[in-house]
Amino acid sequence: MKLAGAAIDRFLAKPDAAVRLALIFGPDNGLVRERAARLARSVVPDLNDPFRVAELTGAMLDDDPARLADEAAAISMIGGRRVIRLREVADKHAKLIAGFLEAPAGDALVVVEAGDLPNKRSTLRTAVEEAGNGAAIACYPDDAAGVDDLIDAVLKKAGLAIEPAAQSWLSERLGADRALSRGELDKLVLYMGTEAKTVTLDDVRAVVGDASEIGIDDVVSACLVGDMSRLERSLERCRQAGENAITILRAVSRQVLQLQAARALMDEGLQLDRALAAMRPPIRFPRDRAFKAQLPRWSAQRLLDAVDLLVEAELDCKTTGNPADALTARALMRIAGVAARAGRR
Repeated sequence: MKLAGAAIDRFLAKPDAAVRLALIFGPDNGLVRERAARLARSVVPDLNDPFRVAELTGAMLDDDPARLADEAAAISMIGGRRVIRLREVADKHAKLIAGFLEAPAGDALVVVEAGDLPNKRSTLRTAVEEAGNGAAIACYPDDAAGVDDLIDAVLKKAGLAIEPAAQSWLSERLGADRALSRGELDKLVLYMGTEAKTVTLDDVRAVVGDASEIGIDDVVSACLVGDMSRLERSLERCRQAGENAITILRAVSRQVLQLQAARALMDEGLQLDRALAAMRPPIRFPRDRAFKAQLPRWSAQRLLDAVDLLVEAELDCKTTGNPADALTARALMRIAGVAARAGRR
């Protein structure tokens, strides 16, 4: 089944006993991790409990397809229901997941984390949504209302109120990734201390001073996964923050060059995880999540074309006299369009 809206929060707090596997996926990696952990804790409060929590990856299942069923069937030595946390899965694991849902072993809850999955073309997503004992939860970047709700929830828990101007300033700069947003809010709470009661505009400006850096990271991410609307919002945030267009182009260029290196290793026969580990320096958590969302959309030729576009855009910014922001946006939208079309195939 497919969950949305308020049904997601109800399920995360108290999952349906009939559900044996939950797929949590989407472009907002921070929200994927947050919801997966929340769901797992509804069954096992201490996720470090080695007797009741097992950690698996898609690569482990590639090496041993029976591992999922074996872990799900295992019984905790100290009693209680178990949780299987399965990360880094993709459509190639759909058949295995569908087989598990047809005849699930044991009573463990399997919590699966994945990246962005195409709506109608993802076999993994379809397998879970059509199963009576499966639940699929999509995680997309927070909209304005979602960001405001997150701000209110975090500050209320800390016993803090916030001035309208401060709330507005924060809302414009958060939301691209739930983990980043929550991290910035946690820094704000720590900065306010135990005596303060109200967050002011000066407070948020003092703490979230690196918002433009977060914005550039989001531009890079949105561009290379083909999220056109998020890219537009992120570029506008960077423009308002006074970020230099050349800085943005070079940030995207650095990521494209690293994607080229990873693609070359994969084209030589390495699996994605091994390719990222073989790079120097290796691409490790949490940066590997962005690579795993982006790389499937980019062939070697597409990456070469992207490099050409970025070089041309930087040259135009320096020589034509045309607005650099507009030139940058045009180039990045063209690159994002390539990624979006690749994701639909």
